[in-house]
Amino acid sequence: MRLSDADIKQLNGTTLAYMGDAVMEQFVREHLIRNGQVKPNKLHVSATKFVSAKAQAGMVVQLLEENFFTEEEVAVIKRGRNANQGTVPKNTDVQTYRHATSFEAIIGYLYLLNEHERLKALMETVLPDKQD
Repeated sequence: MRLSDADIKQLNGTTLAYMGDAVMEQFVREHLIRNGQVKPNKLHVSATKFVSAKAQAGMVVQLLEENFFTEEEVAVIKRGRNANQGTVPKNTDVQTYRHATSFEAIIGYLYLLNEHERLKALMETVLPDKQD
């Protein structure tokens, strides 16, 4: 069974975050490599600066403050933030984890709806042009 756009728009926040986690990881890895980082250990260390719960929470909070998102996207973010996540990793607090999940949810949402230009704009906003 293939999901329609209407079905995708109804997916719960945790499912959207599951997809968004993978998409974010791929964007970050490609971004780092294209910016000249090719040593595996350095890649891993650099990637964690973007894919950690703390980093993702900071990204979504900042973009919300800047009114980056549409009303529809904010609704998805809220759905992701309020999703029942079961457990929280030991190295972060509940609020940070919820914000990180909301960020992954909007990424998954845009990806599944094939909103690739909007997704690209989002990722270009949060990923700097050059790395240290």
